[in-house]
Amino acid sequence: MARGAGAANKILTYIIFAAYPFLLIILAVQGSSLIIRAIAVPAVSFAAFSIIRRIINLPRPYEVFGIPPVYPKKTKGKSFPSRHVFSVAIIGMTYLACLPTAIPAAVIIITAVLMGILRVISGVHFPRDVIVGFLCGIVAGIVGFYLI
Repeated sequence: MARGAGAANKILTYIIFAAYPFLLIILAVQGSSLIIRAIAVPAVSFAAFSIIRRIINLPRPYEVFGIPPVYPKKTKGKSFPSRHVFSVAIIGMTYLACLPTAIPAAVIIITAVLMGILRVISGVHFPRDVIVGFLCGIVAGIVGFYLI
């Protein structure tokens, strides 16, 4: 089961992070003016999020409890909030804002939740890390696409 969680995390990561350039290609082919926001909102959000995470710099579960993570990981600190889950959530919000149907966005948001669970099970994040990362991604998407 442990190897399965690590493999699932890796597969989901690759699929979602391939989905983002795919969206940008769709927007470019359509000649959509949304492409600028689809690039700017995630980029600015990711940069701000990364800075905040580096400042907070909380340890990871394998550091706190002295147990190895399910898959090899040597990162020290930078556990809170989860940048993987944040990234998937902001990509989901980008799909929601840029495509007329919400189905791809819903699939990506559900994937963010699954990835969060996998990262906790794998021992690389605490539940609070993935919950806050998810909520930050959703809020960044709401602010960037709907309030600004």
